[in-house]
Amino acid sequence: MEHSPTTIETTKKCLEIVAVIESHILYTFLLLLLIIFSILAVEFRSLIGAAISLGIASAVLSIIFYQLDSPYVAVFELSVCAGLITVLFMTAISLTRGEEE
Repeated sequence: MEHSPTTIETTKKCLEIVAVIESHILYTFLLLLLIIFSILAVEFRSLIGAAISLGIASAVLSIIFYQLDSPYVAVFELSVCAGLITVLFMTAISLTRGEEE
């Protein structure tokens, strides 16, 4: 059973539309996660929770950069911002906790 060229073209167009819709849903979900964890980083009362939320927001941002075809920016964001800065904040918080108590 052979399909006509118009049926094949219509199927390809439908698949392209579905792919675009899926990518928009993915971007929307990632942006919502980024907004939620950024707000949590500001609103947390504990500094450890705020630092962890900031690290998660930075990791989500690196996923967004990767989806936007910027792999070098994504790797830099993930390694420096999500990794190094979060560890630096956690270390600074743990070192200054002893003086308060």
